[in-house]
Amino acid sequence: MPEVRVAQAADAPRVSELMAAFRSHIGRASPGDAEIRATVEALLQDPNTEFLLAGAGVCQLRFRLSVWTATEDCWLEDLYVSDEARGTGMGRALIETAFERARKRGCKRIQLDVADDNSRAMDVYRAAGFGIDGNTRLITRRL
Repeated sequence: MPEVRVAQAADAPRVSELMAAFRSHIGRASPGDAEIRATVEALLQDPNTEFLLAGAGVCQLRFRLSVWTATEDCWLEDLYVSDEARGTGMGRALIETAFERARKRGCKRIQLDVADDNSRAMDVYRAAGFGIDGNTRLITRRL
């Protein structure tokens, strides 16, 4: 399984590079590289945000207190694995590490959303134990 680690401030260039690649992968022109870099640098200082790195993959986690669970929830905001690294288990390793990080913070659930037309991502998330929760775009996994 690929090695996954929590990004530190010094990893801002690599996290930014991967997030810019994700932006391009989903067909967006903005935000620009400089905006991504500035935002990544700010988020790396935010105690409620973590970026996980694994080679050519990145995962962004956001944590927030929930009235409904009386604990923090984890929002898997972004997950990107470069085309050449797909099928290597990197995405699964990032997801498993996201579960570990969320449990460590006491989260009772982890949620994400995914584009309706992204069947490949849906398959990856379902294989990891996520399921539809209340609507067709929100996917939740109880921890």
